Amino acid sequence: MVSATVATLSNSEHSSQHLCAALASILLDKHWLLATAESCTGGLISAACTDLAGSSAWFERGFVTYSNAAKHDVLGVPAELISQHGAVSEAVARAMAQGALQRSAAQVAIAVTGVAGPTGGSAEKPVGTVWLAWALPNGVYSEHQIFAGDRTTVRAATVHRALSRVCELLSAPTC
Repeated sequence: MVSATVATLSNSEHSSQHLCAALASILLDKHWLLATAESCTGGLISAACTDLAGSSAWFERGFVTYSNAAKHDVLGVPAELISQHGAVSEAVARAMAQGALQRSAAQVAIAVTGVAGPTGGSAEKPVGTVWLAWALPNGVYSEHQIFAGDRTTVRAATVHRALSRVCELLSAPTC
């Protein structure tokens, strides 16, 4: 069982490395910078990006805003928005992405908020529920995912999805 977990994590890390290298190439070509706003991943997206040598040329900063107060204080997410929709919501993920752009020199932001587990889930937002958002010069995009697995698996899947989708969005002809 332990070796299977190690193999899964190795594959996940390998995949993140490839995604970060692709993202780096896209951002460098555009002369753009990336910022992250992370809740449930606790900085794992930033860590994946900065694991790549030379990332200071395209990675501007990461915000780890785990608490509701941090989302409000650091990213400017309105407390009313959190109260009305909950921290794990499309509205909050989008506001986090926009806040990361406004509070950085970046042109692109990734934001994630979710329930990684093993506790904290509800009938409406079970463990594995994640909202992701990407702010780009041409708009803000968001999506909802429910990832299966334990805390480590949910967080790794969130990192992978956040990176793969930003690469897709930036590769689109409309960007």
